[in-house]
Amino acid sequence: MNTSGGSRPVQEAVRRALAALPLEHCMDCRDELCAPTCPLGRPQDEWLRPRFTPPPEPAEEPSAEEIARFIDHTKLSPDATHEAIRRLCDEARRYGFAAVCVNPVWVPLCAEALAHTNVAVCTVVGFPLGAHRTETKVHEAELACHDGASEVDMVINVGALKGGDLETVAADVAAVTATAHAHGALVKVILEVALLDEDEIAQACAICEAVGADYVKTSTGFGPGGATPQNVALLRHHVGPTVGVKAAGGIKSYRDAVTMLRAGASRLGASAGVAIVEGAPST
Repeated sequence: MNTSGGSRPVQEAVRRALAALPLEHCMDCRDELCAPTCPLGRPQDEWLRPRFTPPPEPAEEPSAEEIARFIDHTKLSPDATHEAIRRLCDEARRYGFAAVCVNPVWVPLCAEALAHTNVAVCTVVGFPLGAHRTETKVHEAELACHDGASEVDMVINVGALKGGDLETVAADVAAVTATAHAHGALVKVILEVALLDEDEIAQACAICEAVGADYVKTSTGFGPGGATPQNVALLRHHVGPTVGVKAAGGIKSYRDAVTMLRAGASRLGASAGVAIVEGAPST
């Protein structure tokens, strides 16, 4: 992590946000803010420690099987039906996608359909605007994990970030991260980079890394712009190796997907997962 994202205002905002968390969710032991053990008996610093595991480096021209392992097969449209979500799960199982990404109401169905497979169930929190209260986002994350989600993509509080209220941003991400991690779930933080300037992106990345988020993510797919190689590379530049980068929005072809991986993405969110995989070169 480098640039202005590691500035003193960010550090102070993170420190105050962590200090305000309930003790069982606090990990800043260096400042002696933590209770000695968490409710599940794990060391305190595990609550907000990133769980990201870097994927294997993709080949220059990944095979269909290789590229599928980077894809969150996504269906977030408001008109998604039971049949469409079933089909999404069937495709994820058949092609070996990393995860399905669905709205919260579909998590129980996906968890049942994908039980005993290697496909994760991902859902969204504070979606798509990020303007929910933190308590609402935390409750959404709790319910999603209870329903079977093992990955949570939360939308950052964009307005607070743009207004310079870094403590609110840090508290929001830290609370959802602590909640999800308590259930063993990964957290990907959607920044909606098309609405941010580079300094704001740097600050958001620094906050996400400091409070233990597992990934930063470019976009919701519902904002003014999706992923570009440039903003993927920018996110990769502003986070360290313990944080992944998810590119989402507008990735429609195999070539789009490869471009994002080469720019530094470690996960791809796409509703065109099948087309991407089927566009891979034959082996």
